Amino acid sequence: MAFKVLIPQDVALPGKDYLRERGYEIKMGSGITAEAIAADVVDCDAILGRTALFPAKVFEAGKKLKVISRHGVGCDNIDVAKATELGIWVTFAPESNADTVAEHAIGCILTLARNFIQLDRETRAGNFPIRDKLFGSDLAGKVLGVVGLGKIGRRVALKAARGFDMKVVGYDPFLKPEQIAEFATPAASLEEVFSAADFLTLHIPGGASTKGVVGQKLFALMKKTAFFINASRGDVVDEAALIEALRNGTIAGAAIDVYEKDPPPKDNPLMGMRNVLLTPHNASMTRECMIRMALHAAQGIDEVLSGKRPTWPVNDPAKRR
Repeated sequence: MAFKVLIPQDVALPGKDYLRERGYEIKMGSGITAEAIAADVVDCDAILGRTALFPAKVFEAGKKLKVISRHGVGCDNIDVAKATELGIWVTFAPESNADTVAEHAIGCILTLARNFIQLDRETRAGNFPIRDKLFGSDLAGKVLGVVGLGKIGRRVALKAARGFDMKVVGYDPFLKPEQIAEFATPAASLEEVFSAADFLTLHIPGGASTKGVVGQKLFALMKKTAFFINASRGDVVDEAALIEALRNGTIAGAAIDVYEKDPPPKDNPLMGMRNVLLTPHNASMTRECMIRMALHAAQGIDEVLSGKRPTWPVNDPAKRR
């Protein structure tokens, strides 16, 4: 009997074809609540998961479950500890979206620097003389602060330095200064990089250790002309502090792709701010990247169910199913 793979949220066709070509049966989920997934997973050997939550009850319900493979990078929506306890592999796709998200961050920097959103709005309204009133800024020579120099942060740093002649200052507590120096001028602290930056971009994981790490104290250190970009995880930023900094002119503006509550409610104050560029948590969602994420997640499932060690493991269960 073929192994069965549950896919609660649809993925790109090449990922599903990859599994079918190797003999797996695909079961599309009936919903994305924990209750629906727990009901669907009962007869499944694997889950290919996207953004839905996968709490302990899902793994407890999946008596046959051997692997959950994350379509993307962040695993803060998965109870990795429970999966490990039950002998279930957790894999992810860290090579799939780095360039795509880095390009998104660079696009945000350009949009903020050149006032593209405001200029488009005014031009459509017939305000052509805005060209003599609203001026953008060059990127060459400006300081880009990068917090988190993993696969994405490194690519942002290189694209900004080599493509736009920006001065890049980087901070990553998990890297030695000499490692950071390959991509950026090392900063000794978060405070140092926030103070120096004309543009500040976050590329750090979510979770308990980073929850609310960026708040009022760090925003207060930024230049009034500086811009803040977050395409990492919403919970790393104190959103109320960000809103206050934008309202008070503590910083000039922001580009936000991830939120404290995802999706954000319609009455979120960010929705009415004209100095903020908002996107719907889609920094990685290009056609090409969606295919890579689906394929890499499918690869993780195939490796585990074929008895191999996965290429991109998140955990390493001592007793495996």
